[in-house]
Amino acid sequence: MNKVIEAEFFPRNSDHELSAPVSIGDSPVTERRRILIVDNDRDSTRLAKILPERAGDYLVLEENDATKAYQSARNFRPHLILLDIMMPEADGGEIAAQIQADPELQRTPIIFLTALVTKAEAKAGLHIQGYPFLAKPISIPELIKGIEESLSANAAPLSDRSSF
Repeated sequence: MNKVIEAEFFPRNSDHELSAPVSIGDSPVTERRRILIVDNDRDSTRLAKILPERAGDYLVLEENDATKAYQSARNFRPHLILLDIMMPEADGGEIAAQIQADPELQRTPIIFLTALVTKAEAKAGLHIQGYPFLAKPISIPELIKGIEESLSANAAPLSDRSSF
């Protein structure tokens, strides 16, 4: 099934689709999968937020301060983390190590985002610190595919996760 992705840009302080999932009558609405994206480039995180939310049942939280990434993950309880490797305050490897050391987060899949590799290297199935990665600039179809593959491979029942 091909989905059409339309990009709309909202003001940075927009509340667009930031409400928690709700139940309607006796029929619960499917919980959206939570994704945390950590990148010091606000334009990158904004794009990586809007497009997956439009393409599927995702709720994406942007974090542009690497020093707050771990705490954001603890608070948000994402189903997946998109993590830039090169950031000024802390690198993605350090943040991934903090997440791995936390018993409540250690099963959370991480996809590194990096400009340090070529698209060909990314497509070869290589890993960085044991994690898959996507080469920047990231194409939206590759991003959605990477998200879906990681979530499918690490599928834990949503009931096992804390609610947002």
